[in-house]
Amino acid sequence: MRTSEEYRNDLYKMKPNIFIGGKKVGRDDSRLQGGIYVMSKTFDLAEHPDFKDLLTTRSHLNGRKINRFTHVNQSAEDLLTKQEMIRSLCHLVGGCIQRCMGCDAINALSVATYAVDMEHGTDYYKRFTEYLKEFQSRDLTAACAQTDVKGDRSKRPHQQDDPDMYVRVVEKRSDGIVVRGAKNCITMSAIADEIIVVPTRAMMPEDKDYSVAFAVPADAEGVKIISRTSRLRAPPGLEMPQAEIGDDEGFIVFDDVFVPWDRVFLCGENKYATLSAHLFALFHRHSYTGCKPATTDIIMGLGALIAEYNNVYDRHNIREKLVELAATAELVYAAGVASAVHGTKTPAGTFLPNEIYANVGRRHAGLNYYHELEILAELAGGLPAALPFAEDFLNPETRPFIEKYIKRRSDIPAENVYRCLFGISNILCSSLGGVQAVAGVHGGGSPVMEDIAIWRSYDFEKRKNIAKYLVGIKE
Repeated sequence: MRTSEEYRNDLYKMKPNIFIGGKKVGRDDSRLQGGIYVMSKTFDLAEHPDFKDLLTTRSHLNGRKINRFTHVNQSAEDLLTKQEMIRSLCHLVGGCIQRCMGCDAINALSVATYAVDMEHGTDYYKRFTEYLKEFQSRDLTAACAQTDVKGDRSKRPHQQDDPDMYVRVVEKRSDGIVVRGAKNCITMSAIADEIIVVPTRAMMPEDKDYSVAFAVPADAEGVKIISRTSRLRAPPGLEMPQAEIGDDEGFIVFDDVFVPWDRVFLCGENKYATLSAHLFALFHRHSYTGCKPATTDIIMGLGALIAEYNNVYDRHNIREKLVELAATAELVYAAGVASAVHGTKTPAGTFLPNEIYANVGRRHAGLNYYHELEILAELAGGLPAALPFAEDFLNPETRPFIEKYIKRRSDIPAENVYRCLFGISNILCSSLGGVQAVAGVHGGGSPVMEDIAIWRSYDFEKRKNIAKYLVGIKE
């Protein structure tokens, strides 16, 4: 397994193909360091006594010790441990741990490639397994590029006026394929070793050129990543772990990118392109039942802390709001637990989360995220939006006044109150806070996508039959 230093060094050796603020930059650019800090935790803690049982496991391919983020789940216990791992790590980085993207992609492809081979006699699963061996042995990170730019939303991929609105195969060669198109809203793409591409939607036979899945190094020739970075900061003298974190969201352009056949996992099989799109969403939504409760934990903790500092922690209206946050966090987490416990073993050997419970959990999280922010704003009041800058808090001329007038309970230091409000301001009022809010609704699929998945999979006929029995309808 790699260390975080090795991970960073490998990133910094990659070709500069990242664009930020109008310039091409390398991965050592300061604006990417917040995301690299987050990802580094998945390496740093792999041997930590409190985390190693969560972060490491044994490969089902060769029995070697690997990072769990490179593991293909083999059991309900694997899914439960992954969920606990994600929640625990998210507490340390104040939100998304980011590395689950690649983990969910390899799990999805392990099932889809096996299934297509069983029907068509192809060798995608063998290719994937060889890739997985490399992925595990090198302890790689991967961004999963699923969301196509889509163009005219009323048209299918093959109907678009511009055929590049979905990533597609433009050439097949004896040694591989050439792909063109773009993916957007791709988290941590600028700080990943690999880009794993899967389809974004159900594909029809006419969409066979778009029915493609593959993996390329993130700095492959023709790959251009236009990155939107966000980061929380505090000046020297007001150090806090929260201020170290950052995020990048990539707009990935595939400008006639060559992919060798051994890294092509689907090519034209529309039925299984649909399956891989569905499976990545399923695994990723199960991962959200770990990270979204963690985000609620953080919101809840800050809300409870400022209520305590304001000396209203035990008031009835405060208690109601905190209990509501607790209920949301634990219901989402419980849905993930149920999804693991009621999951199924696939013919590929990969253990699949239960679709209903994973989607119910993710839907509940998405529908409640802005309400959670509303609760935090009510608990904190308006000051997070008008809090003096940290530099003014640290300025000897202005600090005494800020400390005097920000004081709450006499036994709570004014700096503690300021730090708490600063943390709340980061969530409610910062650039990264805004990114996290939208991700809280749309990451892994907005609630309408969960509605579609639940409608497709839930047994409503069984419920109608229960109703018929109870009212004496016989057919």
